[in-house]
Amino acid sequence: MEVTMTTTSGSSQNITLSDAVFAADYNEAVIHQVVVAYMAKARSGTKAQKSRSEVSGGGAKPWRQKGTGRARAGTSRSPIWRTGGVTFAAKPRDYSQKVNRKMYRAAMRSILSELVRQQRLVIADNLNIESAKTRLLLNALGDHAKASTLIVTAEDDETLYLSSRNLHDALWLAASEVEPIHLVGYEKIVMTEDALKKIEERLA
Repeated sequence: MEVTMTTTSGSSQNITLSDAVFAADYNEAVIHQVVVAYMAKARSGTKAQKSRSEVSGGGAKPWRQKGTGRARAGTSRSPIWRTGGVTFAAKPRDYSQKVNRKMYRAAMRSILSELVRQQRLVIADNLNIESAKTRLLLNALGDHAKASTLIVTAEDDETLYLSSRNLHDALWLAASEVEPIHLVGYEKIVMTEDALKKIEERLA
């Protein structure tokens, strides 16, 4: 299909895109599952607490069973004691979820198609800035710098990385690093035409 897209300079540009990648139906359920799986995989899962059997000490009965007027106690490491273990102690665990390749690609196609329909996908036509200066990048982005912006190029670009890292709500990524959570997390997605074609090849 041929789509008219806004460029960073404010003009319009006709570009031919694949129907399979950029004209897919919006599938909220698949997008949600893939984004949740991505966020879950980022969790460290290293939280650990000690249960009553793992807390040191507590081997002797604190006082005799009867005659003291106090509640009976068998160990000073009971969960109801201040120095005791934790009743349901947290243990290290893996939070990652399995996402099939077919589901991942379906989510990416659905998000990209919705970005095109909402006119949030912008073609970058002048991102070849001379040096790593935030001011130069802001000038290149134009009005799109006012919104939270994801900048995507076909290959690694250290100049863009250094220029964008000082912006409050902007992120630069190479096309191979783009994930669904990045696409849904920014108001504007600014891509070079080469990056757009590279993502299209990856999802075709």
